[in-house]
Amino acid sequence: MDRLLIGYIPPILQEIREFSGIMETEQSEVETLWDAVDGILENMFIFYAGEVGVSRWESILGITPKATETLEGRKFEIMAKLNAYLPYTLTKLEGQLYTLCGEDMYSIELDHDGYRITVHLALMAKSKYAAVEALVREMIPCNLVLTISLQYNTHGNLRGKTHGEMGEYTHYNLRNEAL
Repeated sequence: MDRLLIGYIPPILQEIREFSGIMETEQSEVETLWDAVDGILENMFIFYAGEVGVSRWESILGITPKATETLEGRKFEIMAKLNAYLPYTLTKLEGQLYTLCGEDMYSIELDHDGYRITVHLALMAKSKYAAVEALVREMIPCNLVLTISLQYNTHGNLRGKTHGEMGEYTHYNLRNEAL
């Protein structure tokens, strides 16, 4: 550990056997305290939070995690909930989807005249479908009809692959899995 208690007292006192003994004895207790403080600090930030911090954030935000959800998935749900603040604009929605899904992992089509909004998620982001749906439903006005769909593979996506390469997959995999 780089935080030795002996380093916090003047050099002249470091040479005294009693002070050296006291510092050595207290070192493990202070390390435990430092680790606890570091843990509290990390749990304040969602990306660094552990199980305790994520559970606390879920409690604060009223989120009930699924039993099968991973820690990273739970962090994603928390971020989705925290990022849903007014005012809601198309630019804000796009920013939220960019933050949650990443670049080129979604597209948005807005039909002003038909009062429709369509969000297409890339297959790579399909694990985030439920969280994205909840976020978009909370952000869009109630008079818009929402459609969320996955961007399945098409012939255009598979162009350039040989028949032998595609033979390793089933038809279901070719359409529904990110290749």
